[in-house]
Parts: sequence; C-alpha cells; structure tokens
Amino acid sequence: MVLNRDMLADTFAMITFGIVVGMSVELLAGLSFEQSLQSRLMSIPVNLLTARAYGLYRDWLIGRGRFIGNGFIQITLLDALAFLSFQIPLYASLLLSTGVSLEQLLVACAGQVGAMLVMGRPYGIYMQFCRNWFKPVAIPAA
Repeated sequence: MVLNRDMLADTFAMITFGIVVGMSVELLAGLSFEQSLQSRLMSIPVNLLTARAYGLYRDWLIGRGRFIGNGFIQITLLDALAFLSFQIPLYASLLLSTGVSLEQLLVACAGQVGAMLVMGRPYGIYMQFCRNWFKPVAIPAA
C-alpha cells in the first residue's frame, strides 16, 4: 500500500478531530476522562481504516454537487451531507456489532444526526487545512 500525502493528511485529520471533538462531547455528556480516553483510543483503528475513504467520498460528493453552486452555504450543505451520509452507516455498524437492539440503534443514530450535521463543515475545513499542511513546500534554488 502506497501512503500518499492526502492519505496521511486525511488520517491525521480524522484522528485528531475525533479525539478533540469526540472527547469534548463525551466529557460534556458526563463520561469520565478515563472513559472518554478509552473511547477515543478505540476509535483510532476505525479512523485509520476509514479516513481516506471518507476524504475521497467527500471530494466526490462535493464535485458532483457543484451544480448547486460553490458558495459558502452550498459547500456547508455538501460537507454536512457527506459527513452525515458516511458517518451514520459507520456508526450504526459499530453499534450493531455491540449487540444493541433496533430501538437502541435508531435512538442513538437519531441523536447523532444533529451533531454530525453541525460537525460536517468544521471537519471539512479542518481536513482541507491538514491536506494543505501536508503538501510539500517548494524551496527555491539558491
């Protein structure tokens, strides 16, 4: 497997965003620091496997959605749609693997929709920042 800069940037972005935002939400929701840390550490393998796929999916969706325009509102809506449509099925799969009931699954996923809609654009901005940060810098010849 070839690691390219976008793959590294997308993975770095997903892991760091997940740690900071996820831990903040979990601590505000009443989890202890230790519980949240354990949750965030457990999310790293999933993020390692899905970060680049999400980056490619987001790029594809935004490219296809350009027909509605490329202004702030349009890109915000596309980022929210990308984040929600990628993360909810992933989240549901993870919950199902723990043995939750259908009712628990639906309630948990419904509870995540609002947060994911809000987090979509900030994550898109952060991911692009990381991609730019990981790009090689041209050094002028002496």
